[in-house]
Amino acid sequence: MAARNGGAAAGRLTGDLARGVDDRLGAAGFLRRNLRKAFPGHWSFLLGEIALYSFVVLLLTGVYLTLFFQPSSAPAVYDGSYAPLRGLRVSQAYASTLHLSFDVRGGLLMRQIHHWAANVFVAAICAHLLRIFFTGAFRRPREINWLIGVTLFTLALAEGFAGYSLPDDLLSGTGLRIAQGIMLSIPVAGTYVSMFVFGGEFPDEDFIPRLFTVHILLVPGLLLGLITAHLMILWHQTHTQFPAKGRRESRVSGHPAYPHFAAQSGAYFLYTLGVLAAMATLLQVNPVWLYGPYEPSQVSTASQPDWYVGFLEGALRIMPPLTTTVAGHTVGWNVFLPTIVLPGAFFTCIALYPFAERWATGDRRVHHLLDRPRNAATRTGIGGAVIAWYGNLWAAGGNDVLSYTFGLPLYATTWFFRVGFFVFPFLAFALTRRACLSLQRRDLRVREEGVETGLVRLTPDGGFAERHEPPSDEEEAVLLTRRPQELVASYPRHIIPLPTPGRARAQVRTRLNRFYFDYQCESRGGGQGDHEHAGHEGHDGHDGQAGGPATPDGRPGD
Repeated sequence: MAARNGGAAAGRLTGDLARGVDDRLGAAGFLRRNLRKAFPGHWSFLLGEIALYSFVVLLLTGVYLTLFFQPSSAPAVYDGSYAPLRGLRVSQAYASTLHLSFDVRGGLLMRQIHHWAANVFVAAICAHLLRIFFTGAFRRPREINWLIGVTLFTLALAEGFAGYSLPDDLLSGTGLRIAQGIMLSIPVAGTYVSMFVFGGEFPDEDFIPRLFTVHILLVPGLLLGLITAHLMILWHQTHTQFPAKGRRESRVSGHPAYPHFAAQSGAYFLYTLGVLAAMATLLQVNPVWLYGPYEPSQVSTASQPDWYVGFLEGALRIMPPLTTTVAGHTVGWNVFLPTIVLPGAFFTCIALYPFAERWATGDRRVHHLLDRPRNAATRTGIGGAVIAWYGNLWAAGGNDVLSYTFGLPLYATTWFFRVGFFVFPFLAFALTRRACLSLQRRDLRVREEGVETGLVRLTPDGGFAERHEPPSDEEEAVLLTRRPQELVASYPRHIIPLPTPGRARAQVRTRLNRFYFDYQCESRGGGQGDHEHAGHEGHDGHDGQAGGPATPDGRPGD
């Protein structure tokens, strides 16, 4: 009886507390609205969750590692458990890394989980951005989130490089020396930038503490703030979704946030953590004890950076020697162009792409339905070209390893990647776009002729023909691609066609518009909007797939 009364009192206390919080914060209404928010169930949407959960693992393991790491370049004599380096003069940062790896219980496991999580974090962001690009999820109203995602990608590269450089081993020290050379290559301001970042000449005793502060405080704070903003915007705008039966631009369908998505996310976080722990247990990464401490006069054989900065290494290796001396100042174009100008232009083009496509296509509508990549052949071809360009640079970063492994002349591999820098993107664009157009024609043939059954029938005139059946309603909904709104920019009306800036701009826009649409309309379009009826041939930008009942949090776009 006492236990029953105690339970009733506890229940009343909990209820009073919940009502008090709700009276002051209005939490009940907020939860009621948002616990039914729709989340898609397609596997590709989990790529962003992998990045999020890897970041959480990075924070948890990073706190543990911070307790034992000594961010100092001050000299020390190593006297730990690793016998081959015992008695060697090293930095305190390197000695504490060895101590963490060999003398702290679970230290090596934590180090490797942290390192693998960093690699997976960058890879998941990259894959997530590719999914968004190829499906057109960056279009209105999600341009801001695209910019945040590109910024997160850039910060993740910087954060990974900073953490990779902290142990002060021979491999990471070589990378820092290259980074200093990149800063010094900046015309006029290079020496000032290097002095500001390194605090003097490198190596010295000032840089490791600076880098440690940036790695554990500045960049993680920026990442945490941008991830929070990214999730808040996503929550407000809702997710995108792939075309399917009953789905329209005006509503978003999926599983409710609670309990389905909450349970799925919790399990997926544990799964991600388990995979990272298994990788850290079975796959060695960054064995700094094999590299030894950093010595400016030494360099490791076949040294390679972490994969995500390999494209910068490749750009450096294939750039021919080119310098210019002006007024007594030498500009090293062979360093400045591939490591400052090229990545700056690369990330700028990625960030501005949604606005460039919107300007070229004239498509300013709200989109909640995604494109199938085959139905946006030009955009998919551009993505394939960028992947080929990046992959060529990434492979060029290991041209010495490739030469040694396959017995090839080093300069032959260098020239191969130099030619590939220009040729591979064009080949990838042409082949990818052609493959997309072929898939479009295949879908059109299925719509017109039906699905092959493998059954052969005898025709009245004595011939044989394969029996085709119409596709199912679900297949038909995917095959009914929507025709894009073709907004070809018109020329300015002049009595005499003068080459005015407005006319030149219109000519450029018209050609870009046709560049996009003339190559993605072979099977009725690129999936850019709802139409008034299936198979509509007009250009009015409306479509009409039959819409199903309202789904959790299915709200129309603005």
